[in-house]
Order: sequence, then C-alpha cells, then structure tokens
Amino acid sequence: MPALKSGMVGVYQKKEGRRDMQKEPGFADVVAASVRLKGHAHRTPVLTSRYLNALSGTELFFKAENFQRVGAFKFRGALNAILALPEEVRRRGVVAYSSGNHAQGVACAAQQAGIPAVIVMPKDAPAMKLAATRGYGAEVVLYDRYTEDRQAIGGALAAERGATLLPPFDHPDIIAGQGTAALELFEETGPLDALFVPVGGGGLASGCALVAQAASKGCTVIGVEPAAGDDARQSLAAGHIVQIEVPKTLADGAQTTAISPLTFGIMRRLLREIVTVDDATLVATMRTLAERMKIVVEPTGCLGVAAALAAASEWRGKRIGVIISGGNVDMARFSRLMQGFEWE
Repeated sequence: MPALKSGMVGVYQKKEGRRDMQKEPGFADVVAASVRLKGHAHRTPVLTSRYLNALSGTELFFKAENFQRVGAFKFRGALNAILALPEEVRRRGVVAYSSGNHAQGVACAAQQAGIPAVIVMPKDAPAMKLAATRGYGAEVVLYDRYTEDRQAIGGALAAERGATLLPPFDHPDIIAGQGTAALELFEETGPLDALFVPVGGGGLASGCALVAQAASKGCTVIGVEPAAGDDARQSLAAGHIVQIEVPKTLADGAQTTAISPLTFGIMRRLLREIVTVDDATLVATMRTLAERMKIVVEPTGCLGVAAALAAASEWRGKRIGVIISGGNVDMARFSRLMQGFEWE
C-alpha cells in the first residue's frame, strides 16, 4: 500500500513519536483523507425511500455506512490515521480500544497496511465484533468495561510495544477520515437543509460537521445519542465536558462515558444541538429499515434515522441527510429484536 503524505494540521513530533492532538482538523484535511482512502474504502451508496419520504413529509437521503468495509464508517478514520503515519512509525504497529466497530476498522486497516494491531475490547462486546476483529488478524485483549480503564490499558500496551495508539475519536486523522462519509454524501446530493449524525465520542459528528460547514452553507447539523448515554448532550448544555457512568443501551457503539476536548470543541462550534433516542425507538427503527428498505442496521446506526423521523414536523418539505453509521448486529439478537422479544 503506498505511503501518502498527511494533510493534517497536527504536527508529527519525532522525539515523542506522536502527533500534537491539540489542533483541530479542517475541511482541507477531510479532502486529503478522501484522496488517501480512494480505492481502499468503499464509496457507500446514498439510499432513498418513497415510503419514509411520504411518512415524514421530507426528502431523506441515507448515507449507508452499513455497506462500508467492516460494516461501519470506522474503517475510514482508522485507515486514514494509519496511512498518515510516517512509514517507520507505521511499521511498529498500532493499538486501539473499542467496543467493536473501531476495533474492526483498525484491525482491517492494519491488515491491509501489513502491520500488527492490538485491540483492547470489552468482555461483553458483541460476539460477532470480537470474532471479526480476530478474523482480521488483530490480537484482542479483553477488559471489563465497568471496572477497568480501556484508555489506560491501551496506553500501557502501546508504550510496551512501541506502537502507535489510535483512539476511537480523539485524533485529528480519525475525525478527518470519518468526515469523508459526509463529503461523499454532499457530492451526490448537493446542498441539504439538515444532517443527522450519530454521536458516540463525536468523531463522526465532528468530521461531518466540518464538511457541512464548507460544502453546504446553511445546513443544520444535529447529533444524536442514545437516551441512556447522553454525555455529549449534557456537555454541550453545560459548556464543559461531562462524564457519565457506562450507559446501559442497545446502542453499544455509543456507550462512551465522555467526549474529548477535540470533539467537544468542534461539536460545540458547529452542531446546533444533540438530541436523544430511547432503545425502544431504535428497535422500531431497525424493524422499519429492514421491512421497508431491506437493510440490516445496528441499533447505533439507527440513531440518526430515528431522530430525523421524530423531527419531521420541523423539516417538512426540506432535504435531509442521515448518516447510517453501521450494520454490525448479531443475527440471533437481530432476530429476537425483530420478533419483539425483550432485549438483554
């Protein structure tokens, strides 16, 4: 795989072997990321539904990242961050921590780049995400998400092995890579009135907001969290980062306890607001997407869709973009949820 120059604002510090994480990426960095990813990441489809348009009274455009490599948008940021590393640093490998989609994204990107990867994952991560991460050749280190600190474990492993730590969202190259999903969306749809984006740690929402600001003037960006895990909503309301306990929600991709200074700064500046969706609504939305659009979407991936439908009265007659962030849900659990069985 060819090594491409980084277009990031962050400056690589050779003595410390890391980037300066204090500097925000910009729209130019998202464009540079799109160049790096061309031919490696899928250009996922933009889907529409006459049924959902009629139901909502809006024109909806769904960026279907459930069709991305590894089944989620996370591959974009992971590969962009790996390709942006100097070759001598990249060869030493990477370490990441994740509940699943970032884990798979880093594992797959590392495999493609021909470098080793160690992924710190919670013991209760979905079985399919654990299996897929191992399947891409990564070493998986398990931890208890309720009693152990994944960031500390990841940092210690990276230091021990001389590898680069790639956090799931607190990294300018990760944010720029995730923003390429919105860049492709606007390239296909043209200007939009609003864009609904799932929020976990805020990397996807931050990257997409940078694109919306530059590519679609006047587009309102709205973040969406699970109701049980609204740390980002609380943070924007309070004006400072709020940390919560690990939320108990079906949206395992958004079970973060706190956003980062980097994503907080971008979202506070560029998002109008963050709204929430409860688990019951996520299940109903999963069912609607399966029945009407014939696609499998994980609970986290349904956040933007559910919020856009709930807010339809505000946007009647408008053009609305929605990021479907992923489709990695265990089929046995998907079947139980579709049949209306109580979730665990």
